[in-house]
Amino acid sequence: MDERKTALIFKAFCDENRIRIIEMLRSGEKCACKLLEELNVTQPTLSHHMKILCDSGIVTGRKEGKWTHYSISPEGAEYACKCLKELTTIDS
Repeated sequence: MDERKTALIFKAFCDENRIRIIEMLRSGEKCACKLLEELNVTQPTLSHHMKILCDSGIVTGRKEGKWTHYSISPEGAEYACKCLKELTTIDS
């Protein structure tokens, strides 16, 4: 297991706003403008949260014009689940 990558995943999950963003993305891709409206945060704050989520691999971004559209990465979500399972499985 890559401890650095695992730490990035857990960092992504350790903030209320990032959890809210992930919950919003569960229904599909969202434009950053929509996330801004829902979260009631500044654009620099949203950018900070999105960088952490994208660095973790859980979320991906797609640029369209001046906005970025974000979605949950199926591969990133699967890897996050695998990490949690490995870390919490008791060795026999």
